[in-house]
Amino acid sequence: MNPTIDARGLSCPQPVILVMGRIREQRKGVIEILVDTDTAKENVSRAARSKGWEVDRIERDRTGYRIVIRKE
Repeated sequence: MNPTIDARGLSCPQPVILVMGRIREQRKGVIEILVDTDTAKENVSRAARSKGWEVDRIERDRTGYRIVIRKE
């Protein structure tokens, strides 16, 4: 099971800070992030890419977005 960061309800930069902390701890693999705004979706995706992680997919649901990032 992939680790999930639930950042729904948090305003920026909190979602990015949570993701960056997990990236520092994990270094590779798959991380799933839940956010509820377009701004958080864009900022989290940009931050992950800046650290060499690939945005594998972004899915929209009724509560926001599910972002899956990966690094081999």
